[in-house]
Amino acid sequence: MDIKPSTVIRHDYSRFSAYCHDLDEPVVLTRNGEADLVVMSYEAFRRMEARFKLQTKLLLAERQLSEDAPLIEHSEVMARIRERLHATKE
Repeated sequence: MDIKPSTVIRHDYSRFSAYCHDLDEPVVLTRNGEADLVVMSYEAFRRMEARFKLQTKLLLAERQLSEDAPLIEHSEVMARIRERLHATKE
C-alpha cells in the first residue's frame, strides 16, 4: 500500500485520482503524520468487494461440507441459476 499526505488530495485532486486509478490498489492518506484514510478507485473497491463476497460464500460452503451437509447435484444448481437469471430479465 502506498502512503501519501492528505495535502496531495487537496492540492491536485485530478492528478491524485489518476494516480489511484493507475496504481489500482488502496492508498493510505496521512494527517499530521498519522494514518487517517484509505482511498482507492471505485473499480478497485468493487473488485475487493466481490472477492470478499466470494470468500464468504466459500467459507460457508467449506463449513457445510465439514458438517456433512447434503450436496446438491450439478443439474439442480444449474437449474436454480437459470431460474434466477430468467427472473431478473423480467
